[in-house]
Amino acid sequence: MLNFNVGAMRPANGDARIAAANELVQRTLAQHGLLPDGSAPLGDAQTGMAGMQGLLARFQSPLDAPTPPSIIPEGATFERAQHSCAAGSRAYRSYVPASASEGVSGIIVMLHGCTQSPEDFATGTGMNALAEQHGFVVIYPHQSRGDNAQSCWNWFSRGDQRRDRGEPAILAGMAQQAMAQHGVSRDRTFVAGLSAGAAMAVILGETYPDVFAGVGAHSGLPFAAAKDVPSAFAAMAGGAPDVSQRPKAASPVPTIVFHGSADATVAPVNGERIARDTMDLGPRQSIDSDEQGHASGRQFNRKTVTGSDGVTVLEHWVVGGLGHAWSGGQPQGSYTDAKGPDASAEMVRFFFHLADKKA
Repeated sequence: MLNFNVGAMRPANGDARIAAANELVQRTLAQHGLLPDGSAPLGDAQTGMAGMQGLLARFQSPLDAPTPPSIIPEGATFERAQHSCAAGSRAYRSYVPASASEGVSGIIVMLHGCTQSPEDFATGTGMNALAEQHGFVVIYPHQSRGDNAQSCWNWFSRGDQRRDRGEPAILAGMAQQAMAQHGVSRDRTFVAGLSAGAAMAVILGETYPDVFAGVGAHSGLPFAAAKDVPSAFAAMAGGAPDVSQRPKAASPVPTIVFHGSADATVAPVNGERIARDTMDLGPRQSIDSDEQGHASGRQFNRKTVTGSDGVTVLEHWVVGGLGHAWSGGQPQGSYTDAKGPDASAEMVRFFFHLADKKA
């Protein structure tokens, strides 16, 4: 399922810890029938956590892979860059749409899942096309194999769950650099992700509410859901997170949650917990509504919580029959499902409705 392989990120841990982590992963893979030996049906493998499988060759795409020219309209750019700070360094892709020539409307940071790349995630989510339509810049940070063996964001590491440390500091700094470059305020800067990327997006909302005005979490996990590899697997299966790690004075960052009811890799209760954390910190008086509907062949339930000021604090989408995949995604990308509501379009709508309310 996933080789978290903390030892690969911190060489001082030694070969013994790497071997132990790998053994744990292999046991879990075997229990779920997901070992890359051809024994698991293809459909089952594809619903595994974005990058939490051993079928790496099918989904790996290095940062320097050529980008299909068809997804870059004339006048747009999809450039590679590197962000460095005291906490470390990460590469990223920056998509600036041709429509930005008339002014940048905002920034969305998109965090890929394990084994994915910025290019793969951009293709699967279709976010660049939405950027052209609405005039926002998209930042796609890239988790290197040197910092995690499966290119997972280290959401399960205590050192990467805090402000001014580890990956939160790097990613927030990357966003702030883009904000300064394009003249975008905090009220128009957002972060979203899939799976491990969604878990890190939630962490960024908790630790940098002064940078990000909204969070999108697709098939993710709540803040402080794990502290190491064993607890990460427990959290994915629905184990309760350690709420004592939650910042005491946190205020809610408006959040949109997507989760499939048939997600057998990251239990749907994790989406419920993200939503509950947001509501617990939300306004004392709110208007709650529930909507049921159909979109592109799937049923969905959407819960909305709006404060007395008219600002929507939470949207929680549960998509019936959806596995561990981006709802309404493009089939050319990994871990996508073309059926169901378009998660990308709904996140963009949610984010910029927030921005308009603040204007």
